[in-house]
Amino acid sequence: MTNVIMLGPPGSGKGTQAERLSHTYGWPQISTGNILRHAIEAKTELGLKAKDAMDAGELVSDEIVDGIVAERISHDDCIKGFILDGFPRDLIQAKALDEIRKIDVVFDIRVPEEELVERLSMRRVCDCGETYHLKYNPPQKEGVCNSCGRKLYHREDDKVETIRHRLQVYHSQTEPLIHYYSGKGVLVDIDGTKHIDDVFKNIVSNLPDEAKQ
Repeated sequence: MTNVIMLGPPGSGKGTQAERLSHTYGWPQISTGNILRHAIEAKTELGLKAKDAMDAGELVSDEIVDGIVAERISHDDCIKGFILDGFPRDLIQAKALDEIRKIDVVFDIRVPEEELVERLSMRRVCDCGETYHLKYNPPQKEGVCNSCGRKLYHREDDKVETIRHRLQVYHSQTEPLIHYYSGKGVLVDIDGTKHIDDVFKNIVSNLPDEAKQ
């Protein structure tokens, strides 16, 4: 069994790396956002509590999120391991997780802030679901979607002021987690500035030996 946590700021590529790890080893990628939506759609007891909080414009409490995560990792597909993407967000959630499952390795994907701002601020999206990057994956015609011909737009979340605020919030929440898992001897720093394939190779090389057998 190998239980993994992926840490990394917005734009670091942690979701992509978690997905690749899931495809390679068969461990489910568990995103807090996804399992919250599923719990709400399934109208579970915790899902209904989460919906009530969201409908009231409130944050979903740690207790509810912890319960939804605990329920998800109890499924049969997590017997051999899982990859948590977006959880825990703070020390309270990390300590609650310790009561549920042992974590074998925590990958912290690090990318300098200015590079993150460039990665995110140059993203453009289309209502059809296509996503572009003005530097790495530009549309064939400026401002127009290759697939449907509609006009691309710049999401509020991808504007520089919003990005810097998101990064500030992330670091304030995550710094204590880095110290926490470092103290447990399970934290591995990953250079997220390298090519996507090199980042993945680095992650795989730092998995516990039993995971790679």
